[in-house]
Amino acid sequence: MLYFIGLGLGDVKDITVKGLEIIRKCERVYLEAYTSVLTYGWKAALEEFYGRFDLVEADRDLVESGADMILENADKVDVAFLVVGDPFGATTHTDLLLRAKERGIPTKSIHNASIINAIGCCGLQLYNFGETVSIPFWTEDPVWKPDSFYDKILKNLANNQHTLCLLDIKVKERSVENMMRGKNVFEPPRFMSTQQAANQLVQVVRNKKSLLNGTNQNGDVKTAKDCDKQILNETSLCIAAARIGSEDQKLAACTLEQLLDVDMGPPLHSLIIPSTLHHIEQDFINFYALNL
Repeated sequence: MLYFIGLGLGDVKDITVKGLEIIRKCERVYLEAYTSVLTYGWKAALEEFYGRFDLVEADRDLVESGADMILENADKVDVAFLVVGDPFGATTHTDLLLRAKERGIPTKSIHNASIINAIGCCGLQLYNFGETVSIPFWTEDPVWKPDSFYDKILKNLANNQHTLCLLDIKVKERSVENMMRGKNVFEPPRFMSTQQAANQLVQVVRNKKSLLNGTNQNGDVKTAKDCDKQILNETSLCIAAARIGSEDQKLAACTLEQLLDVDMGPPLHSLIIPSTLHHIEQDFINFYALNL
């Protein structure tokens, strides 16, 4: 059997009893180590709690290119694939599951809390959320500054839906130069903060604003109809969330521009862009709203 086991978000004890029992009996256990990390520590803490010291860290290359190693003999022995949060929450691993099914390998999923449902702690109703978006790190050399996340946020706002923004992390990543030279030299881990996400989003907002105040594709000055008020700007309400599920989780509500000056502490961070608020949602947010 190939087991997909969610680890939850906070600490080693967030594993379900069922998941822990399975981990302790499996012949091989892989710890997915590139889409997220637990906020309290990593491999050593998990091994000590599980009572086994042979966890295999599964980086992107192993999961995406070396899946055969994970699937090897999984039809004859028990193999576990561990994922922070829920196995099919923020980042899905359906490709690995499909490969197992194609080989006739039985699979079973042990679910757990993920940021997708735990974000309800901010007081916004989960059924009022629209499409979840990801905000990637921008780069300067080479210049790579995608902003498709902005359009998705606008679409959610137009539909009167909140937006959960998942912030980029870089674990065991190589620089472009090292990749071109074929060097397996990895960059230090990086975790996007809500300040960095807000900075990128503010830049996009200001860039879009300058385009609105400019000319259209024909070179004509834009009309009032072309210059409809942006529904996302520097004064829009946003919610910063840090270390959700841990003992020191933190929430802060303020404007997008104010968030540039709010230090939410250690990772992992998430950003929420609320739409129209129900009065109960507003009352809840007032408990952690900042007056900067």
